Amino acid sequence: MAGETGPQRPKYQVIADELKAAIEAGDYAPGDRLPGEKVLAAQHGVAVLTARQALKILRTEGLVESKRGAGARVISFRQIRRHGIQRLARQQWGAGKSIWSADDDRPTTVDVRVEAIEAPAHIARMLELGEGELACARSRRFVMEERPVMLATSYLPHSLVEGSAITRVDTGEGGTYARLAELGHAPAHFREEIRSRLPTAEEAERLAVPLGRPVIKICRTAFDADDRAVEVNEMTLDGAAYVLDYAFDA
Repeated sequence: MAGETGPQRPKYQVIADELKAAIEAGDYAPGDRLPGEKVLAAQHGVAVLTARQALKILRTEGLVESKRGAGARVISFRQIRRHGIQRLARQQWGAGKSIWSADDDRPTTVDVRVEAIEAPAHIARMLELGEGELACARSRRFVMEERPVMLATSYLPHSLVEGSAITRVDTGEGGTYARLAELGHAPAHFREEIRSRLPTAEEAERLAVPLGRPVIKICRTAFDADDRAVEVNEMTLDGAAYVLDYAFDA
């Protein structure tokens, strides 16, 4: 029966919480090695398996990484701060800058695939595509410091962007939004929907994350001045790689 302070937590969770608190307090800096399973087991009077479960929680949450023979070390990857408002401002892409550069200046590899496809039903509805009307799908995988951090697929009406640089791998300075502006359909406002869930097996493989680590799902719709949806971008972010930052006036 639970006491007045609530149900007793499993020992492995208690150990994991203590280690997380120590990491957040700076007792363990990025790259520092944590105590091994046997040391933790002796310190807390538990079985080695229990200590192993505690370290597994930290790995799943993206706080530590383990290499054979080296034990668990605090992750050295600096989280990406995604500036949800500033990154979409016209002075960003309108000045020939990429949206990504508003978030982080570290070198990033982007694998791009562009194809004309029959859009998923929910995308076709959002873009108001007619029966048989194709979408231009721009699929990207972002890799920073050899770590996959985001998967993204943008869908645009193919009839709108056909023949433009949007249908090519390299869209040029300012990216897709700058090219839409040249076509007379510059984004005038955006809507983003954000949720969190566990990854699918395919997402986990492509992001190289454990199946137990949540991913952040963002769906952004760009509208032109006539309130027409000109792009729907579905993004899957490694939940441990990002901080979502929103700053705006009252």
